[in-house]
Amino acid sequence: MPYRPPLIAREFFVADPPELPVRADGEEGLSAVTRAEVVASDALGVTLKGSTSADETLVVQLSVAGEGVIRVRLSQDADARTRSARAIDMVTPGRYAGAAVEAGHSRVVLDAGSLRAEVRLSPWNLRFTDRAGRTLVEQDPGRPDISGRLRTLPFGRSSADGAVVAYHETFLAPADEAFSGFGESFTPLDKRGQRPLMWNFDAFGAESQRAYKNVPFYLSSRGYGLLVDSGAPVEFDMCQSTHSAVQIVVPDDLIDYYVIAGPTPSEVLARFDGLTGRPVLPPKWAFGTWISSGFFRDNQERVLERARRIRERGIPCDVLHLDTYWQTENHWSDLRWDPQSFPDPVGMLASLKEQGFRVCLWMNPYVSHLSPAFPEAAERGFFLRRPDGEVYVADSWHGSHPACGIVDFTNPEAVEWFQGLLRDRLREGVDVFKTDFAEGVPADAVASNGMRGADLHNVYTLLFNDAVAAVTREVAGHGLVWARSSFLGGQRHPAQWSGDVDAVYPSMGSTIRGGLAHGLSGVPFWSHDAGGFTGTPTPDLYIRWAQFGALSPLVRFHGTTSREPWEFPPHAERAAIEALRLRYRLMPYIYSAAVTAAETGAPMMRALCVDFPDDPVAWQADLEYLLGTDLLVAPMTSADGTRKVYLPSGVWVDYWTGERVDGGRYVTVSPPLDRIPLFARHGALIPVTEPGDTVAENPRVTLLAFGVPEGGSRTTIRDLDGDTTVTAVRDGDRLVVTAEGPKQIEGVEFVGPGAPVVIN
Repeated sequence: MPYRPPLIAREFFVADPPELPVRADGEEGLSAVTRAEVVASDALGVTLKGSTSADETLVVQLSVAGEGVIRVRLSQDADARTRSARAIDMVTPGRYAGAAVEAGHSRVVLDAGSLRAEVRLSPWNLRFTDRAGRTLVEQDPGRPDISGRLRTLPFGRSSADGAVVAYHETFLAPADEAFSGFGESFTPLDKRGQRPLMWNFDAFGAESQRAYKNVPFYLSSRGYGLLVDSGAPVEFDMCQSTHSAVQIVVPDDLIDYYVIAGPTPSEVLARFDGLTGRPVLPPKWAFGTWISSGFFRDNQERVLERARRIRERGIPCDVLHLDTYWQTENHWSDLRWDPQSFPDPVGMLASLKEQGFRVCLWMNPYVSHLSPAFPEAAERGFFLRRPDGEVYVADSWHGSHPACGIVDFTNPEAVEWFQGLLRDRLREGVDVFKTDFAEGVPADAVASNGMRGADLHNVYTLLFNDAVAAVTREVAGHGLVWARSSFLGGQRHPAQWSGDVDAVYPSMGSTIRGGLAHGLSGVPFWSHDAGGFTGTPTPDLYIRWAQFGALSPLVRFHGTTSREPWEFPPHAERAAIEALRLRYRLMPYIYSAAVTAAETGAPMMRALCVDFPDDPVAWQADLEYLLGTDLLVAPMTSADGTRKVYLPSGVWVDYWTGERVDGGRYVTVSPPLDRIPLFARHGALIPVTEPGDTVAENPRVTLLAFGVPEGGSRTTIRDLDGDTTVTAVRDGDRLVVTAEGPKQIEGVEFVGPGAPVVIN
């Protein structure tokens, strides 16, 4: 019987990605670089004339773009730019004073310090090595199989129907090489065997390779990273079609990529940030709890009642989020209060401020065609258009809400109009906006600057979030947004959350994977909807997800139904509140990790490979992570109450019991429902404080000491008043603690057996 697909309708969306043309049977379309000759060179790079298998001449450019960074370009002409550059530049190459270039008749070498590129000119070959000459990655020249056909696309470009459709590159991949990154990818952390497509989707959860946030960048376990500068739907074949090769297909006017040296993931990410921008540190209050009205009808009375209950029940919370229904239904998102549901928004905002709450409003870059704001904006050219010039009114909500116009952020007047609407809300007392959607630019849309939707689609989210962050910074003094979609360089838009995840255990697991991959893509300030978004979590799932949320970089409760703790059974409410009180107790540690992440680009929620890159298991263990450098978190991702936790090498201390556990192995844990598996490195000094209703500006700090090695322990507490370095050294049966900096250490608690007497 022939195979039949499952009887499930395919989801079609107005902003689906365009398909690359397919060559006709027998059509010759491959043009691979076969040899090259030097045209020009200087101390920073070399330009070569590349000859191809199709008797074409292409321009190959290699240059040093920073210490440990080498850039490679292949194009028709030397001045070619990626199509998305008409809207935004995403990468800024640097310089390296120690760069050196040797250009000979048969060989070219570029020296970028910790990274070298070696080129053989005929036949063409390019490989990258570390300072000691060890090969990091090398081009695959494209070998024919027994049929005589190439199974990979080597360095070059391809045509179909007589037109160039894509540039491409292929690298050899050793059998044990692991890869991660690509943005918020919900699939297993090691992307080997996968085929990530850099196209921002309205992903409908965390259940597939569709992603809201794509970053054309990956990390390798061999100690390097690779970044492709393009807003096009770049496709990475990570040893899927051919197990021994990574293939990169770029449907753009050139291929422009950077190889970035490590050897550790942290060093790669630091250099990556040098190219794409440092992360922006959110305000301190943003690290407190965000509690949402949920995706259902709300009003002013309910918001004030919600605030009263939160304070009355002792739930730590800094931000109240008002979702869609602060605006008039079917007018989304025209950024105007619903006068029926919110008759006095200024008074409401002032009352919430008095109670210590910040306020976040939901919005997106689409305006319903039923909104009173639509006709004027359409007439003034503030929306994307169809090829025939008509306003593109798109089904951005998949049929569940009215079709919308899509704000054209390539039009400066449209940006100013949109920011003016936001400015009014900020002046009323709103603190921050949730920048939802922005994955919906149709491929056939046309922007005011002439760009096609296919070229604008991915970078549109950067323009959107840039506009919102700029006006927020102007009025509120910070650039925080709460964003669903993102792309290359999006670390300048904190914070980001994982979208519309289902309220089931498997989705919590894939959400963890998405957060880890996004952290390995240079984005440290990330969150998710505690409890899941779609549906209603069971009480036990609500507890487990609240624990995961409390030990994430940022935490928000939001869903299609209520995620307010009191809407769950008393034991679930108690457990969720205790998880949040643990977060607020750990706030000096969490905020210290945040400051470090903003400076270095290393994630707060660290996949184990960040700190243990030589451990093969660390590239595979994707349902656990280090929060900061010293706490290992293993959320419970199934209802059976038991899981295996991989502890890397070293000694670990159970946070709850003080038991010491040798690492380098898996351990089985069965924690009670009110506890999340949590381990500290032996010797860690964890700064904590007394939890309150809100995040304290200048907390009183005590230390948890998880054992003290013979050489002592050391930590740095980072806060608004500066850095405080703390050391702890054994002196017989005493622990001598010394602090240098503005913080006063109020006391030390030794966790585990054999606690010494403490001297401050």
